[in-house]
Amino acid sequence: MNILMILIPISLILGGFGLLFFIFTVRTNQYEDPEGDAQRILSGEYDDKPKQ
Repeated sequence: MNILMILIPISLILGGFGLLFFIFTVRTNQYEDPEGDAQRILSGEYDDKPKQ
């Protein structure tokens, strides 16, 4: 029973960090164009050319 006194606060803290990170990514518009990213990955056209 004493282990729950440690694990519950740790899980709440980790969940809070995950929530804060998700809110940060939403506010910085990282989910704005998921279809465009998918098309760029599948098209095979890259901005960076391989170095020879």
